[in-house]
Amino acid sequence: MATEFTMPKLGLTMEAGTILEWLVDDGASVGAGTPVLRIETDKVETDVEASGSGRLHQVGVVGDTYDCGAGIGWFLAEGEEPPAVSAPPPPSVAPTAVGPSTDAAVPPAAAAAPGGRILASPNARRVAAERGVALSAIAGTGPGGRIVSEDVERAGLVVSPAAAATTGSGPGVPATMAARLLADLLGVDLARVPGVEARRTRDDVARYVRAMLDAAGPAPAQPDPTTTSAPLSQEPTSTVALRGMRGTIATRMHQSLREMAQLTLNMDVDMDTVVAHREAGRQVDELPLPGYTDYVIASAARALVEHPLINSQVTDDAVALLPDVHVGMAVAVDGGLVVPVVRDTASLTLAELTAETTRLAQAARAGALTLAEMEGGTFSVSTLGMYGVDGFTPVINPPNTAILGVGRLRQEVVVDGPDTAPRAVTRMTLSLTWDHRAFDGAPAAEFARTIKRHLEADWA
Repeated sequence: MATEFTMPKLGLTMEAGTILEWLVDDGASVGAGTPVLRIETDKVETDVEASGSGRLHQVGVVGDTYDCGAGIGWFLAEGEEPPAVSAPPPPSVAPTAVGPSTDAAVPPAAAAAPGGRILASPNARRVAAERGVALSAIAGTGPGGRIVSEDVERAGLVVSPAAAATTGSGPGVPATMAARLLADLLGVDLARVPGVEARRTRDDVARYVRAMLDAAGPAPAQPDPTTTSAPLSQEPTSTVALRGMRGTIATRMHQSLREMAQLTLNMDVDMDTVVAHREAGRQVDELPLPGYTDYVIASAARALVEHPLINSQVTDDAVALLPDVHVGMAVAVDGGLVVPVVRDTASLTLAELTAETTRLAQAARAGALTLAEMEGGTFSVSTLGMYGVDGFTPVINPPNTAILGVGRLRQEVVVDGPDTAPRAVTRMTLSLTWDHRAFDGAPAAEFARTIKRHLEADWA
């Protein structure tokens, strides 16, 4: 009996995956647990194992993005054919075709969350930004009226009046499953699609749609007023596409600043005891040797236990205090940064924490992090000290309510009193950004002062 192979949900926050590569041939016999394809989520690239066994009939197309739970293939017995896929039911609110029209169409209203934020998946927001489609003009067909990427695809398609009059995938027309899925998505009648082979293929549908687009001419631009960019003042030497990791970072950081009331305070810490403790470890060939950021993470984790309000998350109507402390650490990689999470940070010794941060940093730079290693953080630490930066304004990593920036170690001369001689001190600036919705400046300052106290304590 045919068993459907769906896009897996590999983490709590995963909503969709993009197929990068099928690792086995179409029609190959596979067993459960065999790696069969590589996907990209909004966080990582990872291999996906077969959820069943049999002859794998591939439906998912390389380069296309599928929601979690969407069918991407079938596991078939020998000689078995994949089942026919019926056309999905039409959405309750028909999407408006964008294109030349003699009548002014009223755009459907997008569903909004409390506070007026439009409900849309991250992938839908990315596709909308790429195509210049306003989310406010799209009716969502996802749960609760949520806009999904297919809604944006439909809204951004230019359809000729003749083609728009006929929809459906033409159940009587011989066609591959991929061709039917694409035809259903774009509202194309397969009977109108010329084919090279006996069965219509996905490429046949794509060629037909491109021909329609060419005949219809360019679609009128629909820029989202909240994301409209200024015109280029010069001809660029090159461009960096806002997609993949770079697009995810751009979306999340913009969302963070838009949805939170973020403030930052700076506090200097004397690091002489930390420097002495680390140097003592170097003398006895301690491996791995703790980095200065390890000391900061350890101190922050202890402070989070003492200040549970900081280890929190804002919900629609409350500030939820979280019982477990999981500190994320920002790691720079090619094309951006990732934030692997040190789990149960407060319970680790300094040596255990150092071993874990070393392992996670190596995995991050090798592109070998799993989704589980990047989810569940309750607080983050970001370091720019290695670049000579004293203090900066880190941006909170949602859904956390705070993040700590770590500056460089520097030498300063201080005078403790009128009758004391000047002395040299090794100092570091900590920059704490917090969400003012969750707590005020006084609790934030008390938390930063507790981190300072732990860092300046005797580490022996």
